Amino acid sequence: MAGTVVVGLDIGGTSTRAAALTLDGERLGTGRAGGGNPTSHGADRAATELLTALRGALTGLDPTRVRAGAIGLAGAGRLLADPAGRDAFDRAWHDAGLRCPYTVHGDALVAYASGTPAPEGTVLIAGTGAIAAEVRDLRLDRVADGHGWLLGDAGSGFWLGREAVRRLLADLDSGRAPGTLGRQVLTDLLGTPDVAPRPRNTVDTVIQAVTRRPPVDLARLAPRVVDAAVAGEPAASALIAEAAGHLTESVSRIRPAGATGPLVLGGGLLTGDTPLAAAVRAEASRRWPDAPLRSAGDGAAAAAWLAARELPEVDDPTALHTRLVPPSA
Repeated sequence: MAGTVVVGLDIGGTSTRAAALTLDGERLGTGRAGGGNPTSHGADRAATELLTALRGALTGLDPTRVRAGAIGLAGAGRLLADPAGRDAFDRAWHDAGLRCPYTVHGDALVAYASGTPAPEGTVLIAGTGAIAAEVRDLRLDRVADGHGWLLGDAGSGFWLGREAVRRLLADLDSGRAPGTLGRQVLTDLLGTPDVAPRPRNTVDTVIQAVTRRPPVDLARLAPRVVDAAVAGEPAASALIAEAAGHLTESVSRIRPAGATGPLVLGGGLLTGDTPLAAAVRAEASRRWPDAPLRSAGDGAAAAAWLAARELPEVDDPTALHTRLVPPSA
């Protein structure tokens, strides 16, 4: 077993991470590259980032030792249905010197596997977007939300940013002076917290500042909401509570009351020490008191585990998970 190597990749919109590990858990190499999501960046650029990350992870390692690999990325189904995109990934895999097969999984499954080896459970991810998914036999089953910024992603980073702007506009319409969060949003959007003598002028300027940029850019305001909530700002705290309600409601669409399988929390808003993570954990504990709550961890290592568990010499996938995937909370 010590000679067998597996490779895993966690591909996101802003970064690509790769890891090469032995079945004994020794990390032989890691690699990192830019965003490699083919939906966001196109297949050719995504394949280039994939190759860069692979080469980093395989530095000083004979790639023919690698017996299996797995890739986790958002929109995995779209890649698998796109012959040109799959060909680009195949070429990158081959150019890295790899001759073993690889599998492609959705990022939600990889996030789940980074938190637990349990074959059945639930994963909730909240970052720029938001999605909840049921896992059965380590395959994604039913999914809730993940509908994108226009139709859903309730409780996500985009949602928090948009709602912060909407509340600012409501204050200005009503003639109320913006609070701490509103002034911070004004500063981020306009460069100043000052409101014009005629508040409607500021409203119009805010609208223009938002609509000139891609809608998803509103997610960059989410950290402002989080920081203001930490400081006890009432409007921000109310937004956090509302976001937590949306996220746990998404989970409840696919997870029965009283379910005892693990619930894995992933995405930047739920894996850090944030008020939203605390609020979601509290609400999840209330709804599913007997379910273990886990944080998503090393996605590249989890992808490697998903690849390795199919090898004939692996007879205890749970023990293998302990060796390959660093523990999370």
